[in-house]
Amino acid sequence: MSSLTHLGASGEANMVDVSEKPATTRVAVAEGRVVMQAETLALVRRGDARKGDVLGTARIAGIMAAKRTHELIPLCHPLMLAKVTVEIEPDEALPGLRVRALAKVTGQTGVEMEALTAVSVACLTIYDMVKAADRGMRIEGIRLVEKSGGKSGEWRADP
Repeated sequence: MSSLTHLGASGEANMVDVSEKPATTRVAVAEGRVVMQAETLALVRRGDARKGDVLGTARIAGIMAAKRTHELIPLCHPLMLAKVTVEIEPDEALPGLRVRALAKVTGQTGVEMEALTAVSVACLTIYDMVKAADRGMRIEGIRLVEKSGGKSGEWRADP
């Protein structure tokens, strides 16, 4: 348990004190996917969803979510994000949409949770906007792909 930084000596949850850590540039990339019927993907690509622009709305929702991660995930530090991007690409082979988010900050703690939150909320927004056409969609594979900066340096997930 001592290796978990958010737990105190008695196992109680705590916010990590990062005040002594140097500010460094930190970047995290996360990904996920929404698997759907081929007809649903075609609907999204045509821009014919009843609720409007699925891809644009999901992109904005992901960016907004990243900025509010500290309000959603207990013990996360509020960060002054320098950059958040959310890219959504159709993938006929799934069929579905691949979502990728990048979060960047110069600060004393990492941005992995912000990138993961951006992907999660973008995927949920896609589901919400086309669920009337396809309730069987699946949100899958949400994971951290890479991170850089801070004491632990560079990390990349296995392909």
